[in-house]
Amino acid sequence: MARPRTYPTDTSDAEWAILGPLIPAPRSGGRPARIARRDIVDAIFYVKRGGVSWRLLPADFPHWKTVYDYFRQWKQSGLWERIVDVLRAQTRQALGRNAVPTAGIVDSRSMKTSQKGGYAATTAARKSTDENTT
Repeated sequence: MARPRTYPTDTSDAEWAILGPLIPAPRSGGRPARIARRDIVDAIFYVKRGGVSWRLLPADFPHWKTVYDYFRQWKQSGLWERIVDVLRAQTRQALGRNAVPTAGIVDSRSMKTSQKGGYAATTAARKSTDENTT
């Protein structure tokens, strides 16, 4: 059953054609799935993009607990990382590049070590031996 409202975070048909095959199908056996995977993904995108609490999902999405449970299962199984890897490879190939990057660049503006700096943060403070004598 389609939701009556649409949101800017909903996947388009073209996006779902790419993303849908990457989302696991319902398991065989047991109760049949009552909620479409696309509705679950759209609800997850709504929460993550909007920065709202799971409990603040609008009523026309599936129940927040159901959506959160799917999100948690998929996160723990590494699904989101696999999806990002597949989409990155597809995008790079569409641009005529290697599917896997061969180099990366890290500079001081993109990689922070700590507030005090790398050496000071990783060096243990030295204690005086005089304190240990009684």
